[in-house]
Amino acid sequence: VNILKKREYLGHTINFKTRKHFKDKKSHYVDESEWTIFENTHEAIIDQETFDNVQRIRANVRRYPDGWGDAHPLTGLMYCADCGGKMYVHRVNNGKRDPQFTCSQYSKIPCGTLCGTQHRIRAEAVLTLITDMLRAIAEYSKNDRAEFIRTVQETQAAQQAADISKKRKRLAAAQKRAGELEKLICKIYEDNALGKLPDARYEALDAQYAKEQDALNAEITELEKAVIGYEQSRKSAEKFIALIDKYENFDTLTNTMLNEFVEKILVHERARKGSQDTTQEVEIYFNFVGRYIPPALQPVPLTPEEQEELRKKEERKDRLHQNYLRRKANGKQKEWEERYNARRKAKMDAAKAAIRAEDMEKGIFTTVSQLPRQEPRKATVSASAAI
Repeated sequence: VNILKKREYLGHTINFKTRKHFKDKKSHYVDESEWTIFENTHEAIIDQETFDNVQRIRANVRRYPDGWGDAHPLTGLMYCADCGGKMYVHRVNNGKRDPQFTCSQYSKIPCGTLCGTQHRIRAEAVLTLITDMLRAIAEYSKNDRAEFIRTVQETQAAQQAADISKKRKRLAAAQKRAGELEKLICKIYEDNALGKLPDARYEALDAQYAKEQDALNAEITELEKAVIGYEQSRKSAEKFIALIDKYENFDTLTNTMLNEFVEKILVHERARKGSQDTTQEVEIYFNFVGRYIPPALQPVPLTPEEQEELRKKEERKDRLHQNYLRRKANGKQKEWEERYNARRKAKMDAAKAAIRAEDMEKGIFTTVSQLPRQEPRKATVSASAAI
């Protein structure tokens, strides 16, 4: 798989990736910062966007296929909006093939300490939301091309403006501090040479200033890259527009389409836990432009009739929740759960066993007991070695 990260396929020549060690005279790989890269020395066989997308996908380590088939298409793209942890897929829920994602940090022992809630969401709901979003964007692009380009560029600029302003201020402060450190290093060197500063004190200050200077130089490099990337934001918007034009329809989302369009998905907790009818915010961030919502999917103000209907629904939910709290306080809820959970568990176990048997028959799942057993190999000692 190392072939996927070779920059030579971009048309570049990379030298000095290895160096011979003075002890064993063998070649050893050196850090990437020590490489010498000559760009555009020969014809490229892959474009930069595809190469960057592959590196991003490989950076998101996917879980191995489990007993329920290959890795889910959304694996590696979904994150918890509260703690930032990755979300893991669960293939079977309530004895049904209904993939759901939950926050990985919630289940860390002790449960609920790293993240307070599961942030559970159905995978099918997320895929439907992405499909509707891409359809609306494509339709908007066809109907009003100029307005679509303008809104994409404005959305990207608005999202980056606040962040890049902070980075520019921090860059100026870091550059100023780096200049001050250079003057301080020269000053203590002169004081030490003239005998005004003891050697021990000079060495301590020099090490302290050098450490701070190295950290600042690394930070300045990253900030400069961010500023340069912001200046090229218009090109990124054009890449997203070209990506929309690449596909005719979005009826079926493939793994390739998801990885080309989606950068990450942030899932918030449901507005009301334990309710069958509730809302849950999902933020979809696209490659090149970040979070973009077409006008067709923008929130619409509710009419007075809709507001009244929503108020009645919320009041009913409150009444049901208060009834639940009363049943929980007087012990009736616990009695009902004890009677129901036994039947529910038996029903779920039977459904899971049926699913497991079906997958074993198809050959996509094998229990450990069915794997071929191998006897442990014993070490053999030759006669010459024994002597």
